[in-house]
Amino acid sequence: MHVPDGFFDAPVSAAAGVAAAGAVALSLRGARRELSGTGGAERSAAVGGERTAPLAGLVAAFIFAVQMLNFPVAAGTSGHLLGGALAAILVGPFTGVLCVSVVLLMQGLLFADGGLTALGVNIVLMGVVTVVVAYGLLRGLLRVLPRSRGSVTAASFVAALVSVPASAIAFTGLYALGGTADVSLGKVFAAMTSVHVLIGVGEAVITAATVGAVISVRPDLVHGARELASGPLKLRTVEVATPGDATEGTAAGPAAAPAESAAPAAATAAQAPAAPRSNRRMWLGGLLATVLCAGVVSFYASASPDGLEKVAADNGIDEKARDHDAADSPLADYGIADIADARLSGGLAGVIGVGVTLAVGSGVFVAVRRRRPEDAPAGADSHSAGDSAGGTGGDAARTGA
Repeated sequence: MHVPDGFFDAPVSAAAGVAAAGAVALSLRGARRELSGTGGAERSAAVGGERTAPLAGLVAAFIFAVQMLNFPVAAGTSGHLLGGALAAILVGPFTGVLCVSVVLLMQGLLFADGGLTALGVNIVLMGVVTVVVAYGLLRGLLRVLPRSRGSVTAASFVAALVSVPASAIAFTGLYALGGTADVSLGKVFAAMTSVHVLIGVGEAVITAATVGAVISVRPDLVHGARELASGPLKLRTVEVATPGDATEGTAAGPAAAPAESAAPAAATAAQAPAAPRSNRRMWLGGLLATVLCAGVVSFYASASPDGLEKVAADNGIDEKARDHDAADSPLADYGIADIADARLSGGLAGVIGVGVTLAVGSGVFVAVRRRRPEDAPAGADSHSAGDSAGGTGGDAARTGA
């Protein structure tokens, strides 16, 4: 659903740009809490400590790669992942908006995919609407479903499914405000929603499969499953045998002292959080899958136009569409201009796109995570760290409740 230049008039495009900028600015503030694991239930060290900037950058690169895998949905029509639902579930709604925004920016600047004047429109439709709808629906479903990994996967399927036609409906609303072609609103609504319901099924399958794969091995890395990884801490009583207990009739004098000192230590150890688990294996496995999708599997993607392109061509919505300003880019249309072999050209372009998106995304998220809030004192970060360590038990208990 990459909207090209010319579909919407200047006022709507400008207003969407302002809305997108506001959403990104808000997300920059919220993403810091998600990435550092501060605030509310996510202050639990077991959960927030694992949500690192490199993993969020990898999510952005993965979305870029999977968006290259167009799948057929009807005769002469294909669809591709939008990614908002997947990003929100894996790394949180604020970070999810930033992930999709980074992907759209790279696609527009380097690959001539999605108009530059329509960048705000695309961020609103593919980054904001999908994230808000999917994450809101996910949280609502998890309130009534059993607390299990299967429930998170099932809720992810439904959330992703609904998010795509919701984006199509939002497109129709923008078209009603400033569409440049003379096409009836009813025709646009019917055509857009019908084809994007089918695309939503593919989105749901990809999202649920990815979330299910991650949650099966590392539920602590899935933002939407954070309750599963942060249950209430339990105090275990530990009985310690002493020499005085083993010999009947021995006077309980100095020999009883070790038992008295060992019990509090054992209780303290029982409450201590587990040591952080390394993300390296998960990160490397995810990067390998991402590179394979972009560099190899993308060659077998459907060549049919995607849902928006097909609807626009069939109904005349694209009659005032303009050529992309970056149409002469060496990576335009996901190929390298000087390489004649289509398989090699597309594969290399995909790998380059993954690398650039990963680098830019990781850089953004590292900067966001290290940035101090404007309204916080200079020692806020160290205070938050100490508060998080001291309040883990209470926050975890509240999360479990």
